Amino acid sequence: MTLPAYVLGDIEGRLRSIDTELAQRYPGDRAGQPIHTAYVSAADATPELPKEWGATAIELAGKHSAVLTELGGPDALARTLNALRWRPIQDLRLDFEDGYGTRGDAVEDRDALHAGAVLAALPAEVVSRGIRMKGLTTLEWARAVRTLEKVLEGAGGVPDGFVFTIPKIRSADQAEAAVLLCEAIESAHGLPERSLKFELQIESPQAVIAADGTATVARAIHRSAGRCTGLHYGTYDYSAACGIAPQFQSLEHPVADHAKAVMQAAAAQTGVWVCDGSTQVLPLGTDDEVRAALARHYRLVTRSLERGYYQGWDMGPGHLATRWLATFAFYRTALEVAAPRIGRYLDRQGGAVVDEPATAQALATVVLRGLDCGAFGPDEVTALVPAATVTVLHQLRERKMPSL
Repeated sequence: MTLPAYVLGDIEGRLRSIDTELAQRYPGDRAGQPIHTAYVSAADATPELPKEWGATAIELAGKHSAVLTELGGPDALARTLNALRWRPIQDLRLDFEDGYGTRGDAVEDRDALHAGAVLAALPAEVVSRGIRMKGLTTLEWARAVRTLEKVLEGAGGVPDGFVFTIPKIRSADQAEAAVLLCEAIESAHGLPERSLKFELQIESPQAVIAADGTATVARAIHRSAGRCTGLHYGTYDYSAACGIAPQFQSLEHPVADHAKAVMQAAAAQTGVWVCDGSTQVLPLGTDDEVRAALARHYRLVTRSLERGYYQGWDMGPGHLATRWLATFAFYRTALEVAAPRIGRYLDRQGGAVVDEPATAQALATVVLRGLDCGAFGPDEVTALVPAATVTVLHQLRERKMPSL
């Protein structure tokens, strides 16, 4: 017996429609994610800030090289020092929200124009740049919009890699309002269509779970019309809103892990990046206090990377050394594990671990991330697996079996 043609046709039509919708909503991961976002008050912004932060971080690393070598190893430390010299900050946000406060319209207008000029003048090594404006709430939205317009005016348009962060998200409707705002500003200022992109800062329980039990953050992504590029976790606002006592507020608290797991699932395969939060502990004080802070931040960055959060906030130059060190050490260790498994997969060999295409995809992806951030070069990969060229790694990431 066979099914009637009209039944088969109806089923096929439905499946095609489903596939089309899924392809639109989940286009796949997006390459090029920076390892961090550095935050600084917009009042303190200068084009020289990346170089100044890098110099401070190098001085710190030189003074505490022994503990950093013990944490990440000499190879990772050497690469860290090189990164701090030439590209200390990959992603920078000039803050007009909590780190800036309320200073009056005239002062914020002036600072916004200045911030725009700074963003336009930053070196190309800062691959992503932008502002965190005030929230889209009835009390702050007018000031937020005015600041965004002034920043763009000061920049003379939309700077390369520009994105603005929207804090205090509590409803998916705010993402839709952000889309309308982008369209209105583009139209009013003669900017290219879809040139404005934004990130959503998740620092409220309502941004994770809505009143009806659905995941607000998932709905917000899909109501952003493709303009949402990232989700940033707000460690301390979120912890406080959940009633966590101050001494236990941390990006490794269980409430943080839950929120970020929901964010991660919501953003998976959408092309939206997830960024972990910050620690308020800076490497300052006595030598013992500095060493403890360095070890703490290194551990937290490593923990985030192990859980698939490949980007995090850095609140001062003291965080840069351990951010780069932990990142390089993580990917260099990952390469040691991934390379032989990629080699066996390409050779169709067996072994104690039998990898499937999805696992080969993950192995290739972590190696490509390591290459992208500079943890190692292509020659180091092919020295371990001659067939694992960058082209082959991209094919594995796309779940295509290379012809070798």
